[in-house]
Amino acid sequence: MLSRVANSIYWMNRYIERVENYARFVGVNFNLALDLPPDVDEQWEPLLIATADHYLFYKYYEKPTKEDVIHFLTFDKRNPNSIISCLYEARENARTIRETISKEMWESINTFYLSIRSTNPDNFRNMDHMQSYFTDIRKSCQLFHGVVDSSITRNEAWHFGRLGRHIERADKCSRFLDVKYFTLLQDSGTSGSTLDLMLWTAVLKSVSAYNMYRQTHRALTPMNIVAFLILDKLFPRSIAYCVRQAELSLYAIAGSIPERGHTNPAERALSKIRTELEFTDVEDVFKMGLHEYLDKFQTKNNEVDNAIFDMYFGLEKGQSHSQSQSQSQGQIQSQSASHFKTQWMN
Repeated sequence: MLSRVANSIYWMNRYIERVENYARFVGVNFNLALDLPPDVDEQWEPLLIATADHYLFYKYYEKPTKEDVIHFLTFDKRNPNSIISCLYEARENARTIRETISKEMWESINTFYLSIRSTNPDNFRNMDHMQSYFTDIRKSCQLFHGVVDSSITRNEAWHFGRLGRHIERADKCSRFLDVKYFTLLQDSGTSGSTLDLMLWTAVLKSVSAYNMYRQTHRALTPMNIVAFLILDKLFPRSIAYCVRQAELSLYAIAGSIPERGHTNPAERALSKIRTELEFTDVEDVFKMGLHEYLDKFQTKNNEVDNAIFDMYFGLEKGQSHSQSQSQSQGQIQSQSASHFKTQWMN
């Protein structure tokens, strides 16, 4: 497979996953706003900080109001990580490799893009229908993933797609948990309170984890929730599950066997993360500090992305990863910011 084709498949899936997760990020605050006491203001700036979009946001907006944050994360084409921008990039990747993907995949992503492009942002300034709108976006992304799983041969192309999807999903799951860190003041005495529990519940609901969590845990405690979203090996949006699925696809691409050890730097980097997760207890996470642990994971996850690029996508022209285009998140020297990269296009 040409590195250009593999790169497009990888990033097409990452962009669609990013679209879904940005819709979910907004869902964090919509869910939270339903339960917040009337004397507590809604929290919208934490979404920008957790996704490392806040520097670019303040370049164009004065205050992180609900309307401006939602517009910036959804419709603003000046934001390379907005839903409309990522969906455009996903469609462009799909368009350049139409001979590789299925007809149903192209129709799904093209219809999705055209429906979002035709949306008038001014119609949502009153916020009356925004929650259902983001629900529709998530459903469209899930439809695309369903089409992929039901119409693509399990070959290299499918594995590159699954690799990109789960690398992105693991990163965004960590950022969902990090939203909790930036919400309200950390020294405000909210830890362990009813309000604190509301924040944790909103995070669970926003990753569609609430029902599955309640089936395995009786109490809604921060330790149990963190263990579920980071270490659970069966829930499909947990970090441990995503890393394992990405690892299986990475080894399948090279035709190697995980049990026999890594054969290239990308496999080594990803297997190292998976091994560390397997031998991590939730007590270890809180001992280090949840925010610090997640920040460290995001750094390692992006090192895997670097290694994948160097191994598979930077071959055709001998281009280094540092020469590829980078999104705004990659230019931020923030402790919470991880380095995201856009695709390298031949």
